[in-house]
Amino acid sequence: MGLYSFHYSYFLYMLPALVLSVAAQIWVHSSFQKYSRVGNAKGITGEEAAWQVLHFGGVMGVRVQPIAGNLTDHFNPSTKIIGLSQPVYGQASIAAVGVAAHEAGHAVQHARGYLPIKIRTALVPAVNIGSRFSIPLIMLGLLLPVQYTVVVYIGMGLYGLAVLFSLVTLPVEFNASRRALQALRETRTLSPVELSDARKVLTAAAMTYVASTLTALLSLVRLASIVHARRGR
Repeated sequence: MGLYSFHYSYFLYMLPALVLSVAAQIWVHSSFQKYSRVGNAKGITGEEAAWQVLHFGGVMGVRVQPIAGNLTDHFNPSTKIIGLSQPVYGQASIAAVGVAAHEAGHAVQHARGYLPIKIRTALVPAVNIGSRFSIPLIMLGLLLPVQYTVVVYIGMGLYGLAVLFSLVTLPVEFNASRRALQALRETRTLSPVELSDARKVLTAAAMTYVASTLTALLSLVRLASIVHARRGR
């Protein structure tokens, strides 16, 4: 495959994913900034919202603590710690409550044995290996004579693990938001209007995962097209 064809395939497959990824990042940052300036009526902070969701889900033994950064919020299942960034932990905004509740939703998933998150956790070791060796193997296979295309296929198989990981991540993220919003509604932590605004923040955040998954899928399709064109030479 010539250099022109290689670059042409990049723009054909990856440009839409790149545009979507940038748009998703702009959306999530603008939504977070907008609703970070909107306080909730009860003055519930992100930390308190996380505890509300944990208690609603009957989860014990999880800690909530502040961490550095912006939008670095996460739940670590190995330490059972929900880390909330500075704009979330002690802030009583709609955005803070939504983000904190979402991370607590992940803690509930682990406690309840939610199947997709168990699958995602099981994939982590294989995905780590694939992320290290997939691209080098693919590039090596493309440089070797065509009879060694099997090397490319091995690399694509490893890359496919990352695609599978992204696909499994989607239900995990959407389910965590659903659990969070249900807890906030049932505990009356947020009013219906505030709940709607929190949903907007979480929807914007979910779109970053959709964009990431699309990028991974299109990358795999692009690699497959390159291999197919190479075999047809």
